[in-house]
Amino acid sequence: MTARLLTLTRPDDLHLHLRDGAALRDALPWTVRQFARAIVMPNLKPPVVQVQQAVDYRNRILAALPAGADFTPLMTLYLTDATSPQLVQQARDSGIIHAFKLYPAGATTNSDSGVTELKRIYPALDAMQRLGMPLLIHGEVTDPEVDVFDREAVFIDRHLVALRRAFPALKIVLEHITTAHAADFVRACGERDDRGAPLQAATLTAHHLLHNRNAMFSGGLRPHYYCLPVLKRERHRQALLDAATSGDDRFFLGTDSAPHARGAKESACGCAGCFTAVNALELYATAFEQRDALHRLDDFASRFGAAFYGLPRNVGSVTLERADWQVPASLPYAETDIVPLQAGDILPWRLSSAPGQRADT
Repeated sequence: MTARLLTLTRPDDLHLHLRDGAALRDALPWTVRQFARAIVMPNLKPPVVQVQQAVDYRNRILAALPAGADFTPLMTLYLTDATSPQLVQQARDSGIIHAFKLYPAGATTNSDSGVTELKRIYPALDAMQRLGMPLLIHGEVTDPEVDVFDREAVFIDRHLVALRRAFPALKIVLEHITTAHAADFVRACGERDDRGAPLQAATLTAHHLLHNRNAMFSGGLRPHYYCLPVLKRERHRQALLDAATSGDDRFFLGTDSAPHARGAKESACGCAGCFTAVNALELYATAFEQRDALHRLDDFASRFGAAFYGLPRNVGSVTLERADWQVPASLPYAETDIVPLQAGDILPWRLSSAPGQRADT
């Protein structure tokens, strides 16, 4: 019989979008109530490409924290064709920048300033390898001839295999993986750094663990399930569940929670991204329970990612209670509203205690 309470070491979100301004103000508290730290994505408008921009953005995040909150934003820089080895050194020396993010130009939200050809950033990647600075990859090709459901697999075969060969000691996270092919690629890379941490890892989102591509079309077009990389076939979802619940330290939690106002999702050309910060841990617990693997959620959420980034494990805990609750239909967001993933659905797990929990939950 499933236990009624599930206590986890305070977890980390190793892939998070917080936006800026009023959107940051409204999105941030939902993450803070669950997570102690988060790797913050740099794809703002304009993107965070310089150290001082990251410092300023971090200060805005800290200023937006709820009173008494205990949360550490882990900053990243946005790779461009012009990123230099000198900038990599400055980022490493800053003490607040923990990785660089590679967006192939045009691959996803606010990626127009991304990398146009991988070889143009080889000098920067060489510096990252030398300094131990991780590379976080949105792994999709943008070739219009490639089917949208194949873009992750093609990126791996066309680019990532060669990149891994060119930089064998570079720490790489293949972000928000969506296919069995990606999970197999990560498993095939067994090399580790001098701390024993893997050189190749992957983050997994709750929405890719719980849903296949049918979710986007159930009863009509469902824009709040549209994300990039897009949801895939059921066999891929099952492969991702295998990876997440395996106890393999190369796979860890990254929500890729990506807030967009309702109007930006429910439009003629809707934005990609699922807002899961509201119910992230409940969604992951629901997924892990499908495999009777709740005993492995603590490592996946609270240990493996920290070890990869060389961070101490958090102190304190959060507790989930096995109790049905209904996900809100919408929430206030940047002077309008936002629809969380699975809005209106009943989930079987609910966060019952956590540092800085919102009073209205």
